[in-house]
Amino acid sequence: MSIRPILIHPDPRLKKVAAPIEGLTDQLKKLAEDMLETMYDAPGIGLAAPQIGVSQRLIVMDCVKDEDAAPEPMIMFNPEVIWESEARGVYDEGCLSIPDQYAEVERPAEVAVKWMDIEGAEREVKMDALWATCVQHEIDHLDGILFIDHLKPMKRQMITRKMQKLKREMARS
Repeated sequence: MSIRPILIHPDPRLKKVAAPIEGLTDQLKKLAEDMLETMYDAPGIGLAAPQIGVSQRLIVMDCVKDEDAAPEPMIMFNPEVIWESEARGVYDEGCLSIPDQYAEVERPAEVAVKWMDIEGAEREVKMDALWATCVQHEIDHLDGILFIDHLKPMKRQMITRKMQKLKREMARS
C-alpha cells in the first residue's frame, strides 16, 4: 500500500464528473487500499478518488473518531444516494483538498446509499449523523462538487484565494 498525494483546490481535476466503475480489478482494489491509507495518514474521515487525481466513482470513509474504538473503514464503488430525509442537518465540514478551512454546510440529516463493495457485492445502508454528512460530501466529489460550492459566493471566493496562496507557498518550498 502507498500514500498518494492529495490534490489541493483549485485544480480542474476536482471539478470533473468521475466515470462509473464498470468492473472490479485488482488495480482498483489496490487503489481503494491506497486511498484508505492516504485518508488515515492525512488524517481525514473520507476521501474520493478524484482527490488523488483518479476520475472514477470510488470513495473511502471511516467516521469512527474515538481512538479506543475499532476503525470501520468503508470502500464504496459507484456509491449513490437513493433516499434522503426531509430533515436537514448542519455540520462544520472540512476537506483534505481544502486544508485547514471549515464551514457549516446544510445537507439531508439521513440518507440511504447503495454501492458495490470490494468483493463486488451490492450493498445498501441508511446513514445518519456524521456518516450521512461524510458520504454526501464524498459523493459530491464524484460529481465535481466541493463543500465550498454549497457556500455563499463571498465565503467561497475567500477560501479559494487562501488555497491559491497556499499552493504558491507549497510550490516555493
